Amino acid sequence: MRRVSVRRSPVHGKGLFAIQQLRTGERVLEYKGELASWRNALRRHKRDAVAGHTFLFGLSDGRVIDGSRGGNSARWINHACTPNCEAVEDGGRIFIDTLDTVAAGQELFIDYLLAVGDLLDEDVRRQYACQCRAASCRGSMIASVAWVE
Repeated sequence: MRRVSVRRSPVHGKGLFAIQQLRTGERVLEYKGELASWRNALRRHKRDAVAGHTFLFGLSDGRVIDGSRGGNSARWINHACTPNCEAVEDGGRIFIDTLDTVAAGQELFIDYLLAVGDLLDEDVRRQYACQCRAASCRGSMIASVAWVE
């Protein structure tokens, strides 16, 4: 039985929503896609990317899962600064686990903690601006930021 579905998100584009209640600590689904080197994945991302979207998930061994190629519905999980889910690497695979109970109909979120380089200009800042509207929103999907003024 399916536990999540992709729908229009009030936060950004498409989002992933619970069809039924999900318990705290539940493994919801695997983030799937083509395994690639960062070099190849970034080259494709620069060529094919839609502004504000990233489907690349880095693994600890230096490879990346490219959800834009052979990916599943997990690629539509949006960012929030106060997420209700987390990404867990296990054996070279990425899984989405809940941090809290997620009610049926509620959108699932992870903190992207993006890494995009050392110094960021205004264009990059705009491209990766957070739209979660949480009280503790840091204003960016990027993990740590050094803005160029």
